Amino acid sequence: MSLYARRATLPAITPLVLQKRVIQVFSEDGTSRALELPNDTTAMNVCQLLIQKNHYVDDQNWTMFEQLSTLCLERIIEDHELVIDVQSKWDMEEDCRLCFRKYYAKYEFFKNPEDYFPDLMLSYSNEVNGTAKSLDTLKTFLSATTYPEVHSYLYMSEKGKKSWKKQYFVLRRSGLYYSTKGTSKDPRHLQFFSDLSQNNIYMLLSARKMYGAPTDYGFCLKPNKTGGAKEMKMLCAENEESKSCWVTAIRLYKYGKQIYQNYLKPQQKDDLNGHSLSAMRSISENSLVAMDFSGHKTRVIENPTEALSIALQEGLLWRRKSCGRISAHVVPTTSQNSKLNIAIHMSQPWFHHKISRDEAQKLIHQQGLVNGVFLVRDSQSTPKSFVLSLCYGQKIKHFQILPIEDGGELFYTLDEGHTKFTDLTQLVEFHQLNRGTLPCTLKHYCTRVTF
Repeated sequence: MSLYARRATLPAITPLVLQKRVIQVFSEDGTSRALELPNDTTAMNVCQLLIQKNHYVDDQNWTMFEQLSTLCLERIIEDHELVIDVQSKWDMEEDCRLCFRKYYAKYEFFKNPEDYFPDLMLSYSNEVNGTAKSLDTLKTFLSATTYPEVHSYLYMSEKGKKSWKKQYFVLRRSGLYYSTKGTSKDPRHLQFFSDLSQNNIYMLLSARKMYGAPTDYGFCLKPNKTGGAKEMKMLCAENEESKSCWVTAIRLYKYGKQIYQNYLKPQQKDDLNGHSLSAMRSISENSLVAMDFSGHKTRVIENPTEALSIALQEGLLWRRKSCGRISAHVVPTTSQNSKLNIAIHMSQPWFHHKISRDEAQKLIHQQGLVNGVFLVRDSQSTPKSFVLSLCYGQKIKHFQILPIEDGGELFYTLDEGHTKFTDLTQLVEFHQLNRGTLPCTLKHYCTRVTF
């Protein structure tokens, strides 16, 4: 899911210190919602407000992004960053937006660091007693006495030219360097490239097309000040694994323990830095709310987890009743069975009707290249069949789901009929618990949610 917020137009004369600001939040289909925010509102506060207003399940994956459309750049806004501060750095001539969507890779490196820090790209140093390798990679990033060095070849865009040059880069606490002599780390051969404290790390959304990069795995360091676009320093990795390592390491070096505290905060159920969500309010159209009509008095269901649980139970009950009504009166033909199956999966949040392979890959990439992120879509090459698009090992794989007939009934299979499912919902539910022929179980579904 993706939402956009554009800078709101302020009156010609405003006080020096505004107590609140109004921003307008846009969804992908162009609908909008206006939010009134205190000046000290963090990205986490905005996420919590939108989660509450839209009754989403708070699973710690909702993320704010800063998107610079003209430059084809995007970055994660860390949970502790102030939204108004981010907007204050925007250039008026640029198309700058705030995005809100699911991003499963937001803190995944805390859960599975081995997927983000390959041994070949890291070396460990101790500032006190020479060299010593730590058993815990993340602790070395967060420690004040030890520090890991990240190193590999990267392509860098040459200033004033459209060409890219391959150099050996080294990341240290003091900044980012490249070697002028092969892979040498001798101080005499290390050329300073960029300071991390004064720059933000962005993804290049169209590295090849927009910037002529040699690969699609581009990122850049842009000064966190107005007019910083002129001083951008663009880099390009050779693969997704290398890019993820560099971007994650820069995030950790830049914000250190603050990111770890952000990660722990929802688990500890803190009070969102003392904020009350009542300090922020939606000033657009009224939101739909979940209601419980089972008792003597109706009530609003405030807990989004409870609302989701009830919705799922009602959905399963509807499914059983629907199947029971059909079986009680008539045995469904293959055609009737097929229509029933379609009616079931069309309403599922993981199903995306008639999207292309490229669109599926883009959606999964936007929501994070984490093992188990998936969606199901119509097959464009094989009529009446479907495709399961799944992320594994930071790559997106596509598996054909074929319809087959057996005894006059229609089934679906991923393994040429060895395992058959009556509908796509059953197939997905099975693989959420069992890997089967897939490289991993289905964990996080991609969905687009609008207001």
